[in-house]
Amino acid sequence: MAIGLSPSECYSLARLPPVISQDVPLTPLTTFELGGPARFFCQVATSEDAIWALRWAADQNLPVFVLGGGSNLVVGDAGFAGLVLQLTAQGIDFRSQGDHVLVEVQAGQPWDDVVAAAVARDLAGIECLSGIPGTAGATPIQNVGAYGQEVADTICSLRVLGRRTLEVRELPAAECGFAYRNSIFRHDPGQAMVLSASFALRPGAQPAIAYRELADALAGRARPSLTEVREAVLDLRRKKSMVYDARDPNRRSAGSFFTNPIVGADQAAEVVAQALGENLVQSAEEVPQYPLPDGRVKLAAGWLVERAGIKRGLRMGPVGVSSRHALALVHHGGGCTADLIRLAVHLRDTVVLRFGVTLVPEPVFLGVTWPALQQTT
Repeated sequence: MAIGLSPSECYSLARLPPVISQDVPLTPLTTFELGGPARFFCQVATSEDAIWALRWAADQNLPVFVLGGGSNLVVGDAGFAGLVLQLTAQGIDFRSQGDHVLVEVQAGQPWDDVVAAAVARDLAGIECLSGIPGTAGATPIQNVGAYGQEVADTICSLRVLGRRTLEVRELPAAECGFAYRNSIFRHDPGQAMVLSASFALRPGAQPAIAYRELADALAGRARPSLTEVREAVLDLRRKKSMVYDARDPNRRSAGSFFTNPIVGADQAAEVVAQALGENLVQSAEEVPQYPLPDGRVKLAAGWLVERAGIKRGLRMGPVGVSSRHALALVHHGGGCTADLIRLAVHLRDTVVLRFGVTLVPEPVFLGVTWPALQQTT
């Protein structure tokens, strides 16, 4: 139900404030389709409405969570005892600037629409990010990436609303603290909310083909177009149930549940040695690993999960591992968030016991805490 507001609470004679609703189910707003309700919920289309809602929450002494497309979110079974705020503004604006085209995207715009529009205009820089669910405003939060591209590669600035200052400002990409699946927004969610993002894309440039899997899919094409790269990425993601399809039994998911772990070179060498010693591979080159500029090594979380003995299609009651992707956890219906977390912890602990590598979850947790790893002696 909606909360009544007196005329004195209206911030303009010509305009009513946004509606704040109570006890709104969050299940249909997340791709897992799990979790309890939001005590309060509000959709806003403008920065003025967002400021009003934030002030209202502050007056009520309520925590605030900003919801995007719900595709990277785990909501606790008890829900969220605060205000869930969802930005609905959409729009994509293209503007030439030197040898680039600046693409300004409103936060509520579905992300894949942005990629499709850029590719249709022969603008390179985000083609490998095709098929990723969620909204454009959420992509900088975790620095969304796939097949060798990240949004940090092309973001030039963000228009943000300070959640403490209630001021709108332009934030250059250099101040966003982008890292692998991370940013200042994820590190400190209470700092600011993204209202729009500006991307600098390259007209007529060649697509980026950095990952072997994508290169193999495009084999035989000397100079694949952006459209061909996009189609290849979408095909690869469909084969992994990473593109939403209402008919797909793996559809209730958040994609990859764990990030690829980044470890020291010595620990990576130990994993390779163990894999060789246990005949999991025949050569060191068969262990997926990606050296980083700082000397650390990124390992493949999916490889670790499967080599630790977790099979695709594993079921634990109403939840399980996707039949098409070892990192995707799936809600098959009729379950609860506690079931999902129990499964995720099982995967994490199994990998720790086998390889000594601790996997870190990728989704955001709302109204529930990711259990700490239990130390054993």
